[in-house]
Amino acid sequence: MRRICAVVGLLLIALSAACGQAAGETAPGDQVGDAGFRAWLDGVVAQARALGISERTLESAFADVAPIARIIELDRRQPEFTIGFREYIAQRLTPDRVERGLAQWAAYAPALQKVSAHYGVEPAVIVAIWGLETNYGSHVGGFGVVPALATLAFDGRRSAYFRRELLAALAIIERGDIAAADMKGSWAGAMGQSQFMPTSFLAYAQDFDGDGRHDIWSTPVDVFASIAHYLGRHGWRSDMIWGRPVRLPEDFAARRAAVFDGETPAGCARAMQDHSRMMALADWQSFGLRRSNGAALPARAIEASLIVTDAGEGPAYLTYANYRAILSYNCSNHYALSVGLLADRLKRGRAKRKTP
Repeated sequence: MRRICAVVGLLLIALSAACGQAAGETAPGDQVGDAGFRAWLDGVVAQARALGISERTLESAFADVAPIARIIELDRRQPEFTIGFREYIAQRLTPDRVERGLAQWAAYAPALQKVSAHYGVEPAVIVAIWGLETNYGSHVGGFGVVPALATLAFDGRRSAYFRRELLAALAIIERGDIAAADMKGSWAGAMGQSQFMPTSFLAYAQDFDGDGRHDIWSTPVDVFASIAHYLGRHGWRSDMIWGRPVRLPEDFAARRAAVFDGETPAGCARAMQDHSRMMALADWQSFGLRRSNGAALPARAIEASLIVTDAGEGPAYLTYANYRAILSYNCSNHYALSVGLLADRLKRGRAKRKTP
């Protein structure tokens, strides 16, 4: 066990640096056909050996591995359009997803409560991420993670990134968390019910039930703990919600530039560029923002940024530090808002069912 831990530790250090090509190595994608892939794979195997990956792991992981054309097709497919926020929410926050979430929360309430108490992340948010990532564990992906990552690393478009993930996947197998044949995930290598990439798995996956395996494929309490640990390590605060829907003042359009002044808040730049600058809730109150029901904003000394969806034509939300933690999971405003809104619906639904 000590040797395995040392291997994983060494690999994490190695993966923190860029995984560039060795001197004289042929660039991925420059060679074609099976011979080209095999030559490239030999380089990966040599690097893995140098990091302490055993022959047993390498043989099990790379037995009959070959590029998968379907994965290349999926990686290169460009969406023809981006759906609006209202349509996105309508597709994902369906009555069925809410009902299934309430049922799963009830079924795993003791485990969720233990995880929540340990990591300081509320059960509703854990369940919401679980539901949106894999529909509560029912859609984890059917691709072999090692072949998928090998395909993407060899393809050359994002070679260094996927090579790091491939080496991390080998470390997971080496540690004994899962067998290579059972390591299933999405076409891009996101794994298990929490859809962690291998490097995220090594950094954040938890063995909450203490059975010696970090099992995000078939052990729900490990899934919950891994999600909560990830959020906690990315700034989740137990004394705060993710954000809230708000009502804008009638003259907001005329005064919008005063708060959307180019001071993008820290965090995921791709998403935060659509947010206002950070302001205290008292300042937002003075600016004219109100809760969605028209009531005053909370009298709390916390800062928030404003996002108005659908290019300023959709619902508006104030977002707090916990929103940024959700963005670290998936750098998309649509995604982060859907997590927060699903969590809110789950909390309301559970409160109603628990009311005598």
